[in-house]
Amino acid sequence: MSETTAPLTAASAPAGVVAAESATARGRRARIALRGLQVLLALFYAIPSALPKLIAHPSAAESFEKLGWGSAGMYTIGALELAGAVALLIPVLQSVAAMALSALMVGAFVVQVAVFDGQYAATPLILIVPLALIAWARRGHNADLMRLLRRRA
Repeated sequence: MSETTAPLTAASAPAGVVAAESATARGRRARIALRGLQVLLALFYAIPSALPKLIAHPSAAESFEKLGWGSAGMYTIGALELAGAVALLIPVLQSVAAMALSALMVGAFVVQVAVFDGQYAATPLILIVPLALIAWARRGHNADLMRLLRRRA
């Protein structure tokens, strides 16, 4: 092999670079960070977001009455958020859940701007960023999900 195509070994690595563990350790840290992000988002969607809607907290009920969606809309959105939170923790559903929650956040942004004068419009936009990262990073699970669905059909 020529010098340009020779594999990087501990002996040929530049000073300060650990050849075999650098990419593996970085990948492991990235997977742990991504998993931590998924857990944080799942907790956010389950507790401060879905729970008030599902228990009909007065603040949530008031917002949905102002929208004209009533309790049915409130319970539906709460159930979708809770389902998305749980699905973020299930490996085969992670990417799809992140995409679905992103779509829900697009709707939340539109509602915030159109009905509530954009008071909290930044929140759904901020949440779309980590959801898009999760959807992209876990996109390999979509093929697994399709295989499962085809096997069941």
